[in-house]
Amino acid sequence: MSNKPSFPEDLSCPICRDVFRDPVVLTCSHSYCRWWSGKQVLECPVCKKRSSWSDMTSNLVLKKLCEAILERKAKGDADRKVVCRLHAEKLKLFCVDHQEPLCLVCLHSDAHAGHNVKPIEEVARKHREQLRDLLKPLKEKLKNLEDVKEHLRQTAEHIQFQAQQTEKFLREQFKELQAFIQKEEETRIKALREEEKKKSLAMKVKIESLSKDIAALSETVRETEAALGGEEAVFLQNFRSAVTRVQQILIDQAKHLGNLTFKVWKKMKTMASFTPVILDPNSANPELSLSQNLTAVTCGPRQNLPDNPERFSCFRIILGSKGFSSGTCSWDVEIPENTDWFVGVASESVHRKGTHPSCLWRIGCTNGEYVARSLTDPSTVLPNVWKLNRIRVHLDWERGKLVFFDLDASTHIHTFSHRFTETLFPYFNTVSARPLRIISDPNDPYVVCRV
Repeated sequence: MSNKPSFPEDLSCPICRDVFRDPVVLTCSHSYCRWWSGKQVLECPVCKKRSSWSDMTSNLVLKKLCEAILERKAKGDADRKVVCRLHAEKLKLFCVDHQEPLCLVCLHSDAHAGHNVKPIEEVARKHREQLRDLLKPLKEKLKNLEDVKEHLRQTAEHIQFQAQQTEKFLREQFKELQAFIQKEEETRIKALREEEKKKSLAMKVKIESLSKDIAALSETVRETEAALGGEEAVFLQNFRSAVTRVQQILIDQAKHLGNLTFKVWKKMKTMASFTPVILDPNSANPELSLSQNLTAVTCGPRQNLPDNPERFSCFRIILGSKGFSSGTCSWDVEIPENTDWFVGVASESVHRKGTHPSCLWRIGCTNGEYVARSLTDPSTVLPNVWKLNRIRVHLDWERGKLVFFDLDASTHIHTFSHRFTETLFPYFNTVSARPLRIISDPNDPYVVCRV
């Protein structure tokens, strides 16, 4: 028997004891895996001969030979997986009764006599189809879950964006109020200082004048005391000239402090505005854009917004943020140069996704005509209505009345009568880049919501 080591052992690294991977050879002719990168001085673990880094070269012949051995080994492992473990024959059949693959020798054995045996390709094909059918709903469910996750991620991003924009606007608004308060404080303190300066100067003049009067009076006192000792007739003649009066001047504190907070608040009203209706950005169609104070809406390019349940997906609609289920409410809408719009009210159950919205009562302009529409009824052309610029919407929920007025002409436009049973929200629809804007007159007592 030969003492020559087996072929695989000759191809194993003396360090890692495995088949060479990227072998290198030293000047001593020994080869090893490239495992000592970074060392400046190399020492052969077998013969202990020292070599420098420049002496080490790749052993390409040994590398290719080892790669071929590894490839053959991998192929052999794969072949062993698909052969019969009893007869070492390729598995070409499948026993339906035992649910296991067979080779041709197994087919004729007693263990499978009389069994239902089919070609392995046919059974594998059917099982693959069955597995695909089982996998299909799982893939669909996985896709749905991924879509929901993406929707939630986009919604979370939009919430952060809304919070940032709202915080920015709040800071700007309070910065303006703080600037106003500070200016008002400085103005009133300045007025107080001016009055103090003016009256202090007056007091200084008065004190100087009074000092002269005191000096004169002292002289008079002396003369009077002298007169007291004189005859009665002389005393009575000098009595009137001995009497003097002094008048003082003080700061008018009541003018500066009286009703101070009320006076400042009254002045602040000139820089503040109130609108009875605020638009709800969460209900806005993605093609609608809102003003920063949420009182004006325009139509433009579609935005990437989350498809939350409140949002209208098809029609360019937005609702007010507050609904009404009792009492009365009025709001004014400005429509400058907008020729395609609707305003009115929508019920809480209005359709928002995919289908034509119902449960609406509104008037508007479309195709050059002013029309009125309610629920699913056809449009009614509004007679004797010319160019509208400002409209008042008046809702009397309990009496079931929705009335529209032309503010510029002070005329009635249209009235809807209906027995309302749901909460109603202010409704706006536009496909124009010209804004629909909610306005109010702080001096108009009718632009008030009473619920």
